[in-house]
Amino acid sequence: MWRRPAWQVLRQFVRHDSDTVNSLVLERSMNRVQLLGRVGQDPIMRQVEGKNPVTIFSLATNEMWRTGDSEVGQGALLLLCTVGDVSQKTTWHRISVFRPGLRDVTYQYVRKGSRIFVEGKIDYGEYTDKNNVRRQATTIIADNVIFLSDGSVREKV
Repeated sequence: MWRRPAWQVLRQFVRHDSDTVNSLVLERSMNRVQLLGRVGQDPIMRQVEGKNPVTIFSLATNEMWRTGDSEVGQGALLLLCTVGDVSQKTTWHRISVFRPGLRDVTYQYVRKGSRIFVEGKIDYGEYTDKNNVRRQATTIIADNVIFLSDGSVREKV
């Protein structure tokens, strides 16, 4: 009489335990960012007491769109009339370069106004400023930086 329920409980426990083990398997995910824009300031290099140095600069990306588009029909001919204004939005991104070779070349060659393509990952962190105030920071950690000029690839940094 007691053996059967105990066996069922043990069986349920083993089944639950194996489900737990399977749920611990890491799933694949992706954190990739690609940005094309203009450098907002000359890069600076920072190093905090024995930690890895980093090259930091800002990058502006720009979006443009037209508001208030409408269609006007004229017999069999359909004309598209543009009514409205062009709107734009500039977004500033903080770029951090930690990879030793890429960090040094970026610091040396990237300048304010340069048009560059950056590939990397987005990172959210927290730091304490000069006034001991905790602040949140979002940064793009660059894996690749490509220097562009007039829309064509010039130099890979």
